[in-house]
Amino acid sequence: MVPFPEPARTDDLRLLLLTYLDFYRDVVAAKVRGLTPAQMSHSCVGSGWTPAGLVTHLAYMERRWLQWGFLGEQVEDPWGDGGRDGWVAPSADPATLLERLHREGRRTREIVLSHELTDLAATGGRFGTEQDTPQLQWILLHVLQEYARHAGHLDIARELADGSVGKAG
Repeated sequence: MVPFPEPARTDDLRLLLLTYLDFYRDVVAAKVRGLTPAQMSHSCVGSGWTPAGLVTHLAYMERRWLQWGFLGEQVEDPWGDGGRDGWVAPSADPATLLERLHREGRRTREIVLSHELTDLAATGGRFGTEQDTPQLQWILLHVLQEYARHAGHLDIARELADGSVGKAG
């Protein structure tokens, strides 16, 4: 697990943001690793989301913002997680879901390391006009807050499922 980035000094904001993303991606992975397939597909909250649906959402969200959004690549089914209409709960096993999550994370790292934080997103993917395109740094902060928020959701789901608490499970 990537250690939590303790307060420090850095001239490399890009690396700091990537480290935080890696940390929260690892927290998400740790939260779901101990769940059974039944627990992954069971909702313990009134809104109906499941841990499997949340992990799927995070992988799609990261791809949606970095590949389709920032790079402007045409990606198959950018809202395949259910997007704005609620998350789908796939029947894939936890290991498959986590491999996809980490694969998207590796691609994010490649993209971020080959661009400046102040670079603007391309048009043609998620963004139709240049006026709509955010900077890479804004996208990274948005993706980071999504991970942090949903890691907290998984904290609750995991505690309700089997009593485990903390970052590691």
